[in-house]
Amino acid sequence: MNVKALRNAMGHGFETGNSAAHILNALPHPILTVGPDGHILDANVACETFFEISLPLLKRQRLEDILPFGSPLLSLIGQVRERGAAVNEYRVDIGTPRTGLDRVVDINVAPLVGNAHNLIIMLQERTIADKMDRQLTHRGAARSVTALAAMLAHEIKNPLSGIRGAAQLLEGGLSDDDRMLTRLICDETDRIVKLVDRMEAFSDERPIERESVNIHKVLDHVKRIAQAGFARHIRFFENYDPSLPPVSGNRDQLIQVFLNLVKNAAEAIGEDAIDGEIELSTAFKPGVRMKTAGSREPTRLPLEFCVRDNGPGVSPELIEHLFDPFVTNKSSGTGLGLALVAKIIGDHGGIVECESHARRTTFRVLLPMFASTDGRHTGETR
Repeated sequence: MNVKALRNAMGHGFETGNSAAHILNALPHPILTVGPDGHILDANVACETFFEISLPLLKRQRLEDILPFGSPLLSLIGQVRERGAAVNEYRVDIGTPRTGLDRVVDINVAPLVGNAHNLIIMLQERTIADKMDRQLTHRGAARSVTALAAMLAHEIKNPLSGIRGAAQLLEGGLSDDDRMLTRLICDETDRIVKLVDRMEAFSDERPIERESVNIHKVLDHVKRIAQAGFARHIRFFENYDPSLPPVSGNRDQLIQVFLNLVKNAAEAIGEDAIDGEIELSTAFKPGVRMKTAGSREPTRLPLEFCVRDNGPGVSPELIEHLFDPFVTNKSSGTGLGLALVAKIIGDHGGIVECESHARRTTFRVLLPMFASTDGRHTGETR
């Protein structure tokens, strides 16, 4: 829907029962109208979600109350009022501490048909398109690691086995001090073998055995494991949508994905933190589609699962490459955990992304929902 059509539709208002209202509320882009004094007159459902404010509360506020001071959107509104004509602006950051500090959008502002004193504003979030581009990068990186893993498994594990065996044979005739050195050789070869074993997971190109999976049971299982070990000092919060349909996926692999994400969050918070918090959330977000390998049509990804922590956040120079193999900011990390997460979610036909600010880092996973063999969606879950 272009701006002219929106102006005509908005001229009829958002009243319940109005066909134009149904259309506007079905759009994924935030749309709102403001009066001459800047008060918000109306907004669609996507706008409520974007600003994380319900419509009744939005209509009590001026637009400048929910935007950062000096926001470019406010100056665009001034231009439209001055010129009496529509204005478009691309890649404008209108982020706020409430909604996140990195909200880049394309903006359309135009006078409303039939009442030029009121303006219609449409926001098209750029980050979605940017995220889609990054998914292709993540999957390409995962394929590169696949080939590397197959080579390492064959070329490294065999000689490591010989080195470890030779060290064990030497132990019998050595002093205690020298035996410590052979023990060190064995321990280090074992560590390298474990690293190669982890990389071998990338070389598994067999099709995923999918089934109907209850993601809430997966997340609860992951939380129990975390609270019994590495995250026992962290408080967990759940924000689940109880009506969520099942996921089309592999239960064991999804457990591995979310265990990696929760472990990553716990490590970011740190062992000494006294106020560490991890939030697990699920939601139904229609409107997201992505073209996947082997599929002629874009796949719908309406199921959103988030792991959010209040750690220090990811450094800006690292965020763009977070899912690439061997990228890590941990002194003892291998940089393979999140790369494996990206591979598994990519194999499921989904998206994984990270948004990070101080005290609020969110890993977001979007996946398709389960459909029976006849194509109908089902509510049965494991």
